[in-house]
Amino acid sequence: MVPMELVGVRVELPSNTPIVLLRTSGEEEGESLILPIFVGGPEATAIALAHEGVEPPRPMTHDLFAQALDAMDVQVERVVITELRERTFFAELHMRSPSEARVMSARPSDAIALAVRMDVPIYAEDELLAEVGYSDAPEAEEESEDVVEEFRDFIDSVKPEDFA
Repeated sequence: MVPMELVGVRVELPSNTPIVLLRTSGEEEGESLILPIFVGGPEATAIALAHEGVEPPRPMTHDLFAQALDAMDVQVERVVITELRERTFFAELHMRSPSEARVMSARPSDAIALAVRMDVPIYAEDELLAEVGYSDAPEAEEESEDVVEEFRDFIDSVKPEDFA
């Protein structure tokens, strides 16, 4: 498993499809890799709002789930993006309660949205990064930052009521 950091959410043009960008963290020596995961619009918004530290007036689904886990004394220890099968990413939530440890399958978008809210580390399997990760070249990073900035502008203008 490789530690990942959430770079942000961007919109892939011209399709206007949201993508979550994870990058290998700076702990390893050498070139970092980007793991792009296509997600739905509401999921992208949920991740981006949490990543930007925006607190909605009412809890969103991931906020509610995080509160419920906390109330039941369940800790999410880590999120692992495990594989890509038939163009679909898979993830796991690794959780622990006082009585047991449990691993649950999850959509990566939900797992990442929860991880951001609960300050939980995100990992990716080595085989997955070898299959779909791509180099974090400086010119790609600059382009990515421009698109992330465009999405931030969108996030700044969107209101939770827009998703009612």
